[in-house]
Amino acid sequence: MVSSNGLATTQPIFSFGLISDVQYADIPDGSSFLGVPRYYRHSILVLRRAIKEWNTHQKHNFVVNFGDIVDGFCPKDQSLSTVKKVLDEFEMFRGPVYHMIGNHCLYNLPRRKLLPLLEIQTLDGRAYYDFSPVPEYRFIVLDGYDISAIGWPQDHPKTLEALKILREKNPNENKNSPTNLEGLERRFLMFNGAIGKQQMEWLDGVLMEATNLEQKVIVCCHLPLDPGAGSEKGLLWNYDEVMNLIHRYNCVKVCLAGHYHKGGYSIDSHGIHHRVLEAALECPPGTDAFGNIDVYDDRISLVGTDRMKSTDMHFNPPS
Repeated sequence: MVSSNGLATTQPIFSFGLISDVQYADIPDGSSFLGVPRYYRHSILVLRRAIKEWNTHQKHNFVVNFGDIVDGFCPKDQSLSTVKKVLDEFEMFRGPVYHMIGNHCLYNLPRRKLLPLLEIQTLDGRAYYDFSPVPEYRFIVLDGYDISAIGWPQDHPKTLEALKILREKNPNENKNSPTNLEGLERRFLMFNGAIGKQQMEWLDGVLMEATNLEQKVIVCCHLPLDPGAGSEKGLLWNYDEVMNLIHRYNCVKVCLAGHYHKGGYSIDSHGIHHRVLEAALECPPGTDAFGNIDVYDDRISLVGTDRMKSTDMHFNPPS
């Protein structure tokens, strides 16, 4: 349906709110390794304004938080209370909130403590899951720190596997340093992670089921899955393997991520949109970075607030 001024007036099938990298801590402002200012105390105010906005609209079916709700510089004796403080803010949203884990979450709390707080209810410390808010769409939330040197016990097979990858791929003593690593090899840093074999098999099964149900899929992960949408230093270690699997199906339309604070956008070789979200943490006082997505049959429309750029993502027609 098109109105007289030529603009589409179709109502979205549903809408949801989204925010990433709040990284709150009750500490003075600081900066990233590269000198980008970080506003640790202000970020919770960005979240508060986001919740207020989403509640005022009363049209958002749910909210997705893309991870890193508390910063790694948060004093460790305050980690638990700080995570709870931020989650209390999310609780003010009148509807479901879907969380995923990021590296900063895991600097603060191990998985066994973190996942129950985030209400991620899966077996064996896994943090991947899927949900379907309407029959036409399915969301897949990936656990980008499935294979990781942070979050699991030090002697856990997944920790050992991650450390082996880092030893083989990153010769630096500081495994968070990309010195002497070239191009896409710069992703092999300790603050990133990978998706393990079991999660890959699960993902394959969910994509197959979504295809059979003729659902469109939106993939969410703290770590970006396409080099074109962010920095090579912020990618999932085995993003190529994951995307090869996703590209075997036609159901995935959009991949959303956080982690790379500047944000980014790309369309890959198969027409999948990759949108990395701007961080709440890097908003100077009085500015914001959050948004909502209106979901249609043939596109999704990210309506960003302030520092979060609005993005229309039109799907390729079925081949």
